Amino acid sequence: MTDKYREEAYTHADLYCIRHSAAHIMAQAVLDMFPDAKIAIGPPIEDRFYYDFALPRSLTPEDLETIEARMRDIIAGDYTFERRVVSADEAAAIFADQPFKLELIEGLKAGQFDENGNPIDDAPEISLYTQDTFTDLYRGPHVASTADINPDAIKLLSVAGAYWRGDENNPMLQRIYGTAWRTAEELEQHLWRLEEATRRDHRTLGKQLDLFSTNDHVGAGLVLWHPKGSIIRREIEAFWDELHDASGYDFVYTPHIGKSSLWETSGHLDFYADSMYAPLQMDDGQDYYLKPMNCPFHMHIYNSRTRSYRDLPLRFAERGTVYRFERSGTLHGLLRVRGFTQDDAHHFCTRAQMPDEIDFALDFCLTMLRGFGFEDFAAYLSTRPDKFVGGIDDWEQAEVALEAALHRAELSYEVDLGGGAFYGPKIDLKVKDTLGREWQLSTIQFDFNLPERFDITYTGEDGHEHRPFMVHRALLGSIERFFGALIEHYAGVFPVWLAPVQASVIPITDKHVAYADEVKKRLKAAGIRVEVDDSGNRMGYKIRAAQEQKIPYMLVVGNREMEDGTVAVRLRTEEDLGAMTVEDFIARAVEVIEAKSADL
Repeated sequence: MTDKYREEAYTHADLYCIRHSAAHIMAQAVLDMFPDAKIAIGPPIEDRFYYDFALPRSLTPEDLETIEARMRDIIAGDYTFERRVVSADEAAAIFADQPFKLELIEGLKAGQFDENGNPIDDAPEISLYTQDTFTDLYRGPHVASTADINPDAIKLLSVAGAYWRGDENNPMLQRIYGTAWRTAEELEQHLWRLEEATRRDHRTLGKQLDLFSTNDHVGAGLVLWHPKGSIIRREIEAFWDELHDASGYDFVYTPHIGKSSLWETSGHLDFYADSMYAPLQMDDGQDYYLKPMNCPFHMHIYNSRTRSYRDLPLRFAERGTVYRFERSGTLHGLLRVRGFTQDDAHHFCTRAQMPDEIDFALDFCLTMLRGFGFEDFAAYLSTRPDKFVGGIDDWEQAEVALEAALHRAELSYEVDLGGGAFYGPKIDLKVKDTLGREWQLSTIQFDFNLPERFDITYTGEDGHEHRPFMVHRALLGSIERFFGALIEHYAGVFPVWLAPVQASVIPITDKHVAYADEVKKRLKAAGIRVEVDDSGNRMGYKIRAAQEQKIPYMLVVGNREMEDGTVAVRLRTEEDLGAMTVEDFIARAVEVIEAKSADL
């Protein structure tokens, strides 16, 4: 660690600077190793940074070690980061042998996109940063000197392929990911979290626990739910149904396809066509599209008859499978798919009812998510953008209602000024899992667009027609994404009520199988999901196999248990509860299941 390294606390912005600067140092190290390399972009992202390169050969793990060692040499050199503003022509001359930088400079010059390839409205000034022998095209900011980065708190993580500017028609580059922190201890904690996240990866656990799969024969991004995964899904949906039934929702079902005129009215063919699949040709001469959303169908259900203020609020709920065009490179297990079941609801209410409906929707979301063991929430309030539909008074009242609901729910939140969609403000509710990672699940979104487009109204107390307020509420987001988050949150160790197999009866020898089957029948009659391991393996192997499958209870039966009518109970936590009667075990398990408890 150099004398120049500062020990004082850094803010989040300082971590951004550290990672931004580390990306430049990494790019210098790569150019030192490959002088003819072509450099692209290298921004900080979340808790990491990356840089993209066109290189003469594929990188190896040993190369990353070499690059990392060179980075530490550069840090030790205590080189200042010097900024200067240049003209587009000067920048082009400096990067004459760097085609990706030249493309970015042209974009900056034309006011099309910034140095990271992001679209912009106005061309910013072109600034360069230089440290030692390396110059890059960036606005900054950076740390003052390379020595302001702790050499013991940097780590290069991996190499991945990345198309230039995310377009598969462009060259494939090599992207090096790294991370940088204030202290070696912070880095160590981060690397532990990464290792733990890998252990919890829902794709790995989905295969290990036989929950779901995808394959190229069916099609990328299309999920096959296996029997055990389907059990968990059914439990999720049963809880979902139970809460909706108890809360005054009306269930609806809608088609998987709709005529082009439906999507023209909704505006999807104007604003969302890139995420929709090509039309299906029907013998009536009309084009039909797979639905990307359920909302337009709910508008027609509302419009199927005249509505009065006495009918409101109306709450239509549906678990509808939708289809969205996602590029193959963006697909990721259950978290990014092409066909998924969205748990939609639409609330229709009067202006006076609207604050109570927002309270109701937010409380409903929190109740549901807490039921699955999530307790740590972060909320984000997005307000009116520059371009919007609907009246300003409606927007302001909706924003006040959303913010007031967050206060009443005692949720901490951040305001994204101007970050709302053009059709309405919203609350995004994120949950934090056991690793502290945020998962976007619930959304409470006003929509001033669709009620106007579909001309939905109700007859008020004054006998006149009025436009209702409409709130779109996605609770779990999608069943697929929620299931993926649930797997990773619990690392596959589900609470008993969700576990696909809740108990495994383990006969010590073959002569105990008949008694094991008798125990199984009694457990099944009590509603417990149970299996008998009647394989020829030794008891220790059977116990390990049950633990690997994360089965909550292992009931070992031998001579003594047969004679006494008992089971020897072991938990997946390796705790041995000893012998108990079958009735006592059933009572214990049923109590845990019905309480949806996280305990065993």
